[in-house]
Amino acid sequence: MTAYDIDELPVAVIGAGPIGLITALGLVQYGVPVVVFEEDDRLSLDTKAGTVLTRTLEVLHRYGALGEVLGASLRVDEIGELDRATNTPTLSVRTGDLTEDTRFPFVVNIPQHHLEPVLRTSLEKKAPGVLHMGHRLTGFTQHDDHVELRLATPGGERTFRARHLLACDGGRSQVREDLGITVEGRTLEERYMLVDLKVDLDVDSPRDYPYLAYFGDPEEWMILVRQPHCWRFLYPLAPGRPEPDRHELAAKARRFIGEVEDLEILGTNIYTVHHRVADRWSDGRVFLMGDAAHLITPMWALGLNTGVLDASNLPWRLAWVRRGWADESLLTAYEKEQAPLAIQGSGEMAEAARAYMDRRGGALEAMTDGNWGNAFTRALLGVRLDVDGSGDWSMVKTGDRPVPVAPGDRAPDLPLFGPEGQVYLHDLAADAFVALYFTDTRRRPAVPAQNSPALRHYAVSRWDAPHDSGLRDRALFDPGERVRRRFGVADDTLVLLRPDGHVAAIVPYVPGDGHDRAAELYGRITGRPVPRV
Repeated sequence: MTAYDIDELPVAVIGAGPIGLITALGLVQYGVPVVVFEEDDRLSLDTKAGTVLTRTLEVLHRYGALGEVLGASLRVDEIGELDRATNTPTLSVRTGDLTEDTRFPFVVNIPQHHLEPVLRTSLEKKAPGVLHMGHRLTGFTQHDDHVELRLATPGGERTFRARHLLACDGGRSQVREDLGITVEGRTLEERYMLVDLKVDLDVDSPRDYPYLAYFGDPEEWMILVRQPHCWRFLYPLAPGRPEPDRHELAAKARRFIGEVEDLEILGTNIYTVHHRVADRWSDGRVFLMGDAAHLITPMWALGLNTGVLDASNLPWRLAWVRRGWADESLLTAYEKEQAPLAIQGSGEMAEAARAYMDRRGGALEAMTDGNWGNAFTRALLGVRLDVDGSGDWSMVKTGDRPVPVAPGDRAPDLPLFGPEGQVYLHDLAADAFVALYFTDTRRRPAVPAQNSPALRHYAVSRWDAPHDSGLRDRALFDPGERVRRRFGVADDTLVLLRPDGHVAAIVPYVPGDGHDRAAELYGRITGRPVPRV
C-alpha cells in the first residue's frame, strides 16, 4: 500500500445510531472520507430517547443537519419540575433566558426512531453511499497506519481498510469487547417503562403541563414529554415486576394525568438502566464513542446528549491530524476531556436527579434559585472541558445571570459584524481556530494577517475599523461591546476558540508588540506550527 493510498483511506464508523450518524455528519463536514457500517438491515424502530438539548442543536448546526431535525421536532422553552402528589410546580426552568448565550434558547422533543431517519437522510444528501446497512463487523486487525476490518455482508465476507475505527456500536459494543476493554459500574435493579399515548391534553382535557415535565414522588415518579404527534410518559418498574398489559398501562396513565375520555396506547418499550463507563476509550487507531464508552442513566436527557459531546470533540481532531495541521498527540486529548464529563459529570448528575425524583435526595447543585444557571446547565451549555490538563472541568453553572467565560468553556454564540454583515462566533470557528483580539481598532493594533486556513485572526471592537486602518479584512464590530461583556474579559485580551466552539485560552494581548501569541498557543495545542498559505 502506498502512502497516497493511506492518505485516502476513510474513517470507519461502526453503528448507525444517533451518535454514529452525527459523528459521520461531522467528519463529512470537515471533509474527512467516512464510511458507516450498521449490522441491522434497517434503522431502529424502538421508541426511546425523546429530548435533544441545546448543545446538541449547536453541534447539529455546525454539521449542517439542524434544519431537518428542527422540522421534525417540537420546540420547548420550559422544563418543569412538579410534585406528583399535589400536581404543583416546584421549579420551572425557562430556557428563554439563554438568548445571550445561544441562537437556540430551547430544547426539542423528538423520539429517537424519528430522529435517526432524519439524520440518515441528511447524511445521504451530503455523502451518498457512505452508509452500509446489513454489514456486521466480525473482527479487525490494527496496523501501524490503518485498521483492517472484517465484515459479514449480504454479499458475503468482506475486508475493508480504514484510517481509524470509531466504535459507535452501543452499550454492548463488540469493538470494545474485542479490545478487551472493561466496563465499570452497575445495572439498576429497576427498569424503565416508556409509553407513547394518543390523548388530548390540550383542548378537551387541558392540563397545561410543560412540554417536558418531571413529576417527583417517593412511590413512583414520572416524566411526561409532549412529542410532536403524541404524549409520552416514562416511569420506573419495580424489580421483578412483570410488564404491564395495555389495560394496566391505560389505567396507570389515567392515575398520572387524570380522567380523560379517549386514550390510546401507541407504543411501549421497557429497557434496563445502566451506569457504566469504559476504563479506557481508545486503543491505537480505535476510539469508543457514545454508549460504547459510557452508559448513563437516561435522566435529564443526559444519555444521548452526552454521547453527542463525544461526536463534537473527536471529528475535528481527526480532520486536523489528517490535514497535517496537528500531530497524532491531538487525538489523546479526546478521552482526557470527555471521560470526566461522562463519569463524574453527566453520570453523577443523572444519578442525583434520579434520587431527587425518588425524593431520596435534596435539590441538586444544578437546581438553584437562579434560572439562568439552571437553564444553562440543563441545556448542556455549562460544559467546561479540561483544555490544559489542569483538572479544571465542570458541567454546572449557577446563578441568575451569565458569568464570565473561562478556558475550556463553550463560547457563547453571539453575533458580530464583519465588512459584509452579521456573523456568529460559532460559525466563525466552525472549521478553524479563531483568535479574537478584544481591543480598540482606532489605535491600529497589530493583528496577524489572514494567511492560514487553520487559524484566523479578528480584532473585536466597539469601534468599527476605518477603511484606512489596514484591519478591515480582520476586524469585527461589537456594538455596545455586547460580546466582550458576555465573555467578561478586559480590554486588550486575546481569546482563542477551537473548532468545536470551546475556549482554548484567554491571555493578555499587547496591541503593539507584533508577537503572534495565538500561533504560539496553536502550536502547543496541536503539536504543529500553524500551516501558512
